Amino acid sequence: MVEARQVRKHFGRLEVLRGIDMTVNRGEVLCLIGPSGSGKSTFIRCINHLEKIDGGELSVDGALVGYRQNGSRLYELRDREVCGMRSQIGMVFQRFNLFPHMSVCDNVMSGPVWVKRESAAATKERAHRLLERVGLGDKIDNYPNQLSGGQQQRVAIARALAMEPKLMLFDEPTSALDPELVGDVLDVMRGLAEEGMTMIVVTHEMGFAREVGDTVVFMDGGVVVESGDPKVVLTAPQHERTKSFLSKVL
Repeated sequence: MVEARQVRKHFGRLEVLRGIDMTVNRGEVLCLIGPSGSGKSTFIRCINHLEKIDGGELSVDGALVGYRQNGSRLYELRDREVCGMRSQIGMVFQRFNLFPHMSVCDNVMSGPVWVKRESAAATKERAHRLLERVGLGDKIDNYPNQLSGGQQQRVAIARALAMEPKLMLFDEPTSALDPELVGDVLDVMRGLAEEGMTMIVVTHEMGFAREVGDTVVFMDGGVVVESGDPKVVLTAPQHERTKSFLSKVL
C-alpha cells in the first residue's frame, strides 16, 4: 500500500528525513515511534503530500504521491489531482481540526459533500452509521465545543472514514487528550485494525503499538534506526539508541 524509497525532506538547511526506506502492506498496522523531532510526523505528512519530498520516491497503492512520471522525468501534479489522491487517504491529527460552527453530523458529512460531490442524503446516512460506530450516535446534533477532547477526536476519525479511504494516517492522535480519555480513541483504532484497515500510526502509546501493531518502526534523527515485530523491538531491541529511548518511555 505504501512504498518509500530513500525519501528525503529538508526545511532550509535542516534535513528532517535522511533517506527513509519503508514498506507498508495492505491491511497492515505500522506504528512509528521515536523522540520528538525524529521526523515521524513529517514523514506521514509527506505520504499525502501535505509536505513535498525533496528526494527519493513515495507511492501509495502503486501511484507516486504528488507526481507523475513521464520517461525518466517527474512532473508535479496539479492541485486538483493532488486533492483527488489525498481524498483516498484519511488523516487524523493531534488537534481535532473540527469545524466549530458545524454540528458533529455536518463535520462528518463535509468531505464527501464538498470534495466528492456526493448527495447530502446518502452522506447523512453514512455519517450516522459512522458516528454510531465510534460510540457517538447520541451526539449527532451537538457542536464540537459541547464535546470532550476524546469525543472530538472520535468525530475526527469518523470524518476521515466518511471519505472511504484506502489508508489511514494517525499523527499522535491521543497526545492532546487527558489520560482518562485516551482509551476510547484507542478502542476505535483497534476496531479499525481488526477490520483490516491499513494504518500508519505515529504514537507514544507503547501498549497500543505492542498489542495492535504488526510492525514497529523506531525513527531518530530522520532515519529508520530499527524496525520489526513489536514484541521483539519493544522487549528486546538490538540498537543501543532504541534501548535508550525505550528505557525512558516504558
